[in-house]
Amino acid sequence: MFEKPLDLRKARILITNDDGIHAPGLKALENIAHSLSEDVWVCAPEVEMSAASHSLTIHRPLRIRHISERRYAIDGGPTDCVLLGIEQVLRDHKPDLVLSGVNRGGNTGEDVTYSGTVAAAMEATLLGRRAVALSQEFADTHPVKWATAEHFAPDLIRKLVSVPWPADTLMNVNFPDLVVGSVLGVKAVSQGRRKLGYRLEERNDPRGRPYVWIGSSRHNPFFEGENDIVLVQQGYITVTPLFLDLTHQAMLAKTSELLG
Repeated sequence: MFEKPLDLRKARILITNDDGIHAPGLKALENIAHSLSEDVWVCAPEVEMSAASHSLTIHRPLRIRHISERRYAIDGGPTDCVLLGIEQVLRDHKPDLVLSGVNRGGNTGEDVTYSGTVAAAMEATLLGRRAVALSQEFADTHPVKWATAEHFAPDLIRKLVSVPWPADTLMNVNFPDLVVGSVLGVKAVSQGRRKLGYRLEERNDPRGRPYVWIGSSRHNPFFEGENDIVLVQQGYITVTPLFLDLTHQAMLAKTSELLG
């Protein structure tokens, strides 16, 4: 359990993402982190690794490229970046807080199981660090509103780390696709439920060979109630504490009775 409030002014912060070292969302997160602490480090993927989930590179070596002071690019995924950032780059003075994002696109509902942004925060949590995943909703019809995340994230992070956290818990934050003045507020909500990938498009390549492309449309049979999916679309910033233990305790008890 993270029992003590975290003094961000004295904290070492590690930031990462899944959109890559050159992503504008990472720049936004650097601005956010530097508003909280002077001790900010970056370990991010060389290239975009969206939807990498909690994958770890174990069948080839990983290279760490020193870009500039306190900034490193790693030729792996978000989980690799956090692991190497904490256990290699910062092994002599490990970070107090890990921030992941700001992702280009929301990570609500079932997104958390696919998301490299959330997976990076999960890895940090497994390694005993407080972690927050941050994502910015957007639409293809206009530029991403990075200013919204930059405006609200610092104070929100300060509030989140001012209280104890249970062990194995991370925070998943989503910002609505609205300008700063139109955001309705902040809500602590549960994770919604929907399914990515229902639209499968069958096509043929230039040589006539068939292939299948997984589309981005989502099937939403549970798109009701007060959850992260619904509230962020209504204009709220959503905060969802996620727990790493996936055990269904009630069913565990029943299964134990069943098996004797």
